[in-house]
Amino acid sequence: MNNEDFWISVNTIISKGFTPEGLQKLDEYAEYFITRRLVYQRFSPAEQHGCAAGGPAHVVASLLAGAETYANRNAAQDVSRFQRELQRGKEQAEIIEQWAKTIGCWTDDVDNSLQSVLGTKIAEGGEAMVYDRGASLVKSIGLDYFVQPILALDRITLHNTYFPETTLFVLGFGRAKGEFKIIVEQPFVKGTHVPDGEISKFAQRMGFKQINPKNWTYATAEIYLSDLHDENVIRSEDGNIIVVDCDIRINTPELRCGGVRELTTEVRFNE
Repeated sequence: MNNEDFWISVNTIISKGFTPEGLQKLDEYAEYFITRRLVYQRFSPAEQHGCAAGGPAHVVASLLAGAETYANRNAAQDVSRFQRELQRGKEQAEIIEQWAKTIGCWTDDVDNSLQSVLGTKIAEGGEAMVYDRGASLVKSIGLDYFVQPILALDRITLHNTYFPETTLFVLGFGRAKGEFKIIVEQPFVKGTHVPDGEISKFAQRMGFKQINPKNWTYATAEIYLSDLHDENVIRSEDGNIIVVDCDIRINTPELRCGGVRELTTEVRFNE
C-alpha cells in the first residue's frame, strides 16, 4: 500500500460512517502504526513512539485528523489562512467526534461529567481543566492554543516524546460549552517549586536555545517549546526536574523560531 492508497482507504472509512468493517481496519492501521509497519513521516521514530504512548485512541484520532488535512491540502484559496485553519479544525473535530461516539469514547458536557465521576476540579488553566484521580490526574484539554485537533494531538505526541515521566494517555474526547476537548490521564508527581533560572538551564541542557525569557520560550530547529515556567515544572521527591505541562510543537518556519520542519501527512509502509 502506498501513501495515496492509505489515505483513500481512511477517507472511505470516514465517508461510510465508521462501519464495523471500517473500525476494524482503523484498529489494524493503529497496530501497524504502533509496531512501525506504518511509518508516519510527520514524526521522527522517537516521536512516533511518543504518539503510540498516548494510546490507541490517540493514534487513531491523529490519523483521522491527518486524513482531513490530506483531503483538504488543495483547499480553495479565496479565504484567509486563519479562516481555512478554522474550517479545517471544525472538520477534523467533527470526524473525530463521529468516530469517538461510534466506539464509545465520547463525553458530552465534559466538565460536569468529569467532576461527577472524579470529584473536585483542582486546577484551571488557559486551555485545560484538571481533576484529581488519586495516583493520576485527568485533564480536559481544549483547542485554544492550536485551533486544529491535529496540532493539539501533535502536542501530546511531543510531550510524551520529550517528557515521558508525565506521559499523557488519551482516554477519549468530548465537548464543553460546544468546544471540542481531548480527555487525557497523566501520572501525578509530587514535587516542589523550581526557579525559572534553573528551568532555563534544564531546557538548555536538553539542547534548547532560549528565544524569549518573557514567555518562557525555547527552540531547536526541530521543536518549539514554550510556557515552561515554574507552575508547569516541578522537582520530584528524588530530585529530578519534571515537566508536567508546556506548549510544545513541531518547529516549522511559520513559528519564526528557526524551525525547519514540515507538517506533512505522508506515510509509507515497511513490508
